[in-house]
Parts: sequence; C-alpha cells; structure tokens
Amino acid sequence: MGETAEFVARAASSQFNSGKIEIKRVPYVKDEEHILDIIEEASTIPNCIIAYTLVIESMKQLLIDKCHEKNLEAIDVLGPMIKGLGKVTNTEPKMQPGLLHQLDDQYFRKVEAIEFAVKYDDGKDPRGMIYADIVFIGISRTSKTPLCMYLAHKRIKAANVPLVPEVSPPEELFKLPPKKVVGLTISPELLYGIRLERLKTLGLAASADYANMQRILDELEYAERIMKKVGCPIIDVTNRAVEETASKVLELYFKGDRHGE
Repeated sequence: MGETAEFVARAASSQFNSGKIEIKRVPYVKDEEHILDIIEEASTIPNCIIAYTLVIESMKQLLIDKCHEKNLEAIDVLGPMIKGLGKVTNTEPKMQPGLLHQLDDQYFRKVEAIEFAVKYDDGKDPRGMIYADIVFIGISRTSKTPLCMYLAHKRIKAANVPLVPEVSPPEELFKLPPKKVVGLTISPELLYGIRLERLKTLGLAASADYANMQRILDELEYAERIMKKVGCPIIDVTNRAVEETASKVLELYFKGDRHGE
C-alpha cells in the first residue's frame, strides 16, 4: 500500500513481460475504515493483488480476513523479514508504523546540517548566522570547525566566526540573541603548543607571529572583550576533547542555561 510495497511490486512486475501491470499506491492507511474501502475497490478490479506493509496487528488481520472473504490475493511485504530478524536477534519488533520515514527525515536533517557547517565555516558568509542553531566564536585553533561538524552529525546547524584583532567581527554577530552564541577560549600555554605544531606541519618557521606568546595573549584578551560585548556563555576548551566540549554546548542548547561557566 505504501512506498515500500510499491517498490517491491514494481521490482516483481519487471520480471513479467506478458502485459502491462498497473500499480496503485495507497499511502497513510491509518484506520480500519480505510482498509475496508481499499478492499472494496480492489474487489472490483480483475486479477487484483494487494501488497501491504501494515505492522499494526489488528489492521493487518482485518485486511487478511476481508481479502479472504473477497477472494483477493494479499501479500505481506514486510512480515517475513520482520519475523526473520526477530528470530535471529531474539528481540521483539516495535511494530510502529512510519519508522522508516522518521529515519529518512533524521538522515536528511543531518546532511543539511553538515552542508550548513561547511558553507558557513570560518565566517565565510556572516549572513548565514541568522539561520544557525548555534554560532561559535573564538580565536584560531579553539576547535570551532570540529565542533560545528560534530554537532552537524547530531542534526544541529552550527556556524563559526573567527575573532582576529585586526578584523572587526561582522555586525550580524551583535544582532543575534546571546543564547545563540557560544564563545570558546583556551589556555595560552596549550594554544602556543598547538600553533607551534601547526607551523611545523605547514613547514613554516617557529618564529612566526602566529605562535608568538604575546600575540596569543593579545588575541585571547581581544576575544574575551568581544564575547562580553555579545553577552554569550564562554567555554574553556583547554584539555577538553571535542566530544566533551560538544556535550557542554548541548547542555546549554537544550536546557537554556546559557550563563556560562
């Protein structure tokens, strides 16, 4: 009756070349009256078969009984597979309709969130901030991008904006509700080591301003001023794994407790 049954029916009908096989899809069958209407219509069509994916036992049994009365062929598309899976896993199926569509929705929301994180990474387009669930701000190497990607896999749209003393933050940042923004900070000593390793990876001299301690202190001080101006909570990512920081962010996001720590 639904999308799954239609797909199986088309796959099966492709094996027959003796004539045209017409398939009619009937989605969202939610009550017994609808089942009775379907069976009544099917009984007027010659050589009609009903393929169904009903999982609610009472509705399925009604369909089977009424098809038997009308001498209609009824094919249970999901039943044998569900029974087999239950047997090998030794678990009971949920038998709830619509679960596949729920999974599909979750998957597409995750893909959308990942695409969002890539599109609005590193302040590429400040206009995207108004569409974000969360906006991270912080200086370079405070895990802004990894956090955005991690949260995207949890279907949360996150953008990030780097804070650099020489570049004024986009005006859009100060128009956001403070509860939507999370500031990220880190200990200068740890950041110094991270940036030093980054320079080595890039084949650059360790004396570059990027890994200069005074420069790092200036950046952190500047970032703190911006975060206070925005009025957002600040999370210290020092020695925190991305998962741990994300857990704190989610706590703020879902509980609405955005007074920092």
